[in-house]
Amino acid sequence: MNIPQNLLSGKKVLVGVTGSISAYKALELVRLFIKSGCEVKVVMSEAAKRFVTPLSFETLSRNVVLHEETESWAGSDINMNNHIKVGEWADLFVIAPCTANTIGKLANAIADNLVLQCALAYPDMKLLAPAANTNMMNNPLIQGSLKILKVTNYEVLETQVKDLACATTGDGALAEPLDIFYASVRELLKEKFWSQRLVMVTGGGTIEKIDDVRYLSNFSSGKMASSLALALYLKGADVNLIATKFDNELPSHIHTIEVESATEMHEYLVDSIRIAKKGQMSKVSIITDESLHLIQKEPYLFMAAAVSDYAPTHPQEGKLKKSMLGETWDIKLKQNIDILNATDRTGVKTVAFKAEMDINSAKQNAVTILDAKNVEAVCLNVLKDSSSFGTDDNAIEIITKNGVQDLGSHDKLTLSLKIVDASKNI
Repeated sequence: MNIPQNLLSGKKVLVGVTGSISAYKALELVRLFIKSGCEVKVVMSEAAKRFVTPLSFETLSRNVVLHEETESWAGSDINMNNHIKVGEWADLFVIAPCTANTIGKLANAIADNLVLQCALAYPDMKLLAPAANTNMMNNPLIQGSLKILKVTNYEVLETQVKDLACATTGDGALAEPLDIFYASVRELLKEKFWSQRLVMVTGGGTIEKIDDVRYLSNFSSGKMASSLALALYLKGADVNLIATKFDNELPSHIHTIEVESATEMHEYLVDSIRIAKKGQMSKVSIITDESLHLIQKEPYLFMAAAVSDYAPTHPQEGKLKKSMLGETWDIKLKQNIDILNATDRTGVKTVAFKAEMDINSAKQNAVTILDAKNVEAVCLNVLKDSSSFGTDDNAIEIITKNGVQDLGSHDKLTLSLKIVDASKNI
């Protein structure tokens, strides 16, 4: 998924790098921050400099790296480069990688290097991305330290199971730079309105089986739904994406359910709404009744799926042979399930999506959906032809009973953020 160049425009991020072999991955993290339009400064422990040089970070960030040899208390406030001033400057402090040694010291307020001093002086939420040998991560003292940090002002990202530098395979590898980046963006962009709100998104073109090798579908790529799910996640929502296709770089904390047919999508949507009304989703890919607690905010549904209007009346098992079918093949179709009309959405605010090709009737057709489908808003997308599917940008007008708002043409993530903002007022 393309990252908009102004996604973090005006934001300032301080990246702390400690002495892990995965320190080189912090270069990619800094690159992602710079690409998104924010300003970045880096503070390094002396141990980190054994793995990556400060010059590498200065080349990417265009800022002097703070370490023992560059710390300064002289000059005007704006030019000072020390553990107090960089903390006052930053909107967010991310420590990646964060070693087991650093975790233990942070939990005990030890500040014997510049990264630790910055953390102790920084008063707001901090993100930690641990990286260590499996046995070191599982050590009871480190696990206890992590529990202490999680109940203070630290957000601890999960490690992953990979081949480690110590020639073993286990849990302790640094989270992917993209996952660290998205967690950081969420911390910077989250809003009270969306935080901990349950949101369901449907996406992709449904697949209606003819036989085991053939199906009826459409050109929908599912990109808009994935972008919407990401935008909602970045704003702080608890997102459940039910789709036939997904972007392969979505944050792991977006709950995804892969479906094929409209009937299957409807079944999972009904279950998701039932659970959303009953309680919040757990942080697992399969939502269960045991993973619930009281819900506090009205759920939302963004119905961005391209549901096939018709489905084969009698889908067949196996592969139908050409020799049996003859020279012509008449496939009998039946009208497919109307997911919105077939779903009890009481207490769920719904935003529908409408794709049209006739510019003259498009807006009226979209307005009609407001009452016909009992939704709060409709996102209208006027297509030129089949080549309009799968593109990286889009143009949307959001229509409510109060009028029409033209959101313009943008890349799909930027447009999704605009849709999310506009949907607060429906």
